[in-house]
Amino acid sequence: MFDILCIIILTFIIDRKFGEPKNKLHPTAWVGSIILKLVNIIINYNKYEKFLGIALTISVVIIVLPVLYTIMGFVTLLANYTALDYVFYAFLIIFISMLLKTTISINGMEKHAILIMDALDNNNYNDARKKLSLIVSRNTIKLDKNHIISGVLESMSENTVDGITGPLFYFMLFGIKAAFVYRTINTIDSMIGYKNTTFKNIGWFGANCDTFLNYLPSRLTAYVIILCALILGYNWRNSIKIMKRDNMKTESYNSGYPMAALAGALQVKLEKIDHYIIGDGSINLTTKIIKSAIQIMKLTPIVFCSLLIVCELLLFYYMGWMFYV
Repeated sequence: MFDILCIIILTFIIDRKFGEPKNKLHPTAWVGSIILKLVNIIINYNKYEKFLGIALTISVVIIVLPVLYTIMGFVTLLANYTALDYVFYAFLIIFISMLLKTTISINGMEKHAILIMDALDNNNYNDARKKLSLIVSRNTIKLDKNHIISGVLESMSENTVDGITGPLFYFMLFGIKAAFVYRTINTIDSMIGYKNTTFKNIGWFGANCDTFLNYLPSRLTAYVIILCALILGYNWRNSIKIMKRDNMKTESYNSGYPMAALAGALQVKLEKIDHYIIGDGSINLTTKIIKSAIQIMKLTPIVFCSLLIVCELLLFYYMGWMFYV
């Protein structure tokens, strides 16, 4: 448990200090390029798209896992050459933290949100729309200020799961390999998990795998957002109310939970035009709301990991007590 705590703390420090690695050094970008190449190969086989979609998802995971096993084996072998146990221990902690960092993005999401906020404060709506298009899949060309801010909050809440608590959840339960498998499936879903003509068959299996893997993290994250709202002085009671009422308004079985919890905590209405409305009141938002959402997003992984560690310690204690009795 001490190992996990050290790795998580160091991961947060690396994320805050260095942010996102360049694409040529980023495992998620490598996975994305593999997915793109496979899609370009199979997209012409219309009759077998669903079967090939399954094969694509499994193939990408099969490619990622052996590479990760090989890297970990090589690093362990290299570290074993030192005669000092504490050097070996520190080396592995640092290396695993660097790997885990590539599966999460707190600093990156904050920077995206701040760039959009700055563009809006300068009344540069075209620039804000362009920057928003980098983090959402909707058409941003005609969005007004309120719907741009809504898009930022929606993306931030959803990506709190996909890019922060989801990888941390699977890492803390099953280790670094599970975090990478989760992130791989999530990348497949974000690239081809759409119900349009092009991807509805190819991406269905990856999208369903992502839905399954996010079932628990999304719901746990929603409750942690409520707790963070309480800690930071936002409306946690309204967060509970809106989360319970609006969690199934999105097409996704999972993304509505953190979105609704955040909307309730900040007492705002989020709207994706012609798709859903989450929260109460008029959609009349200011950029200060983005700052509040960033506060909640940054506290969420700390509280999330703290609660999981406490639960695991209690479980180990209980299991040990049961074994002793």
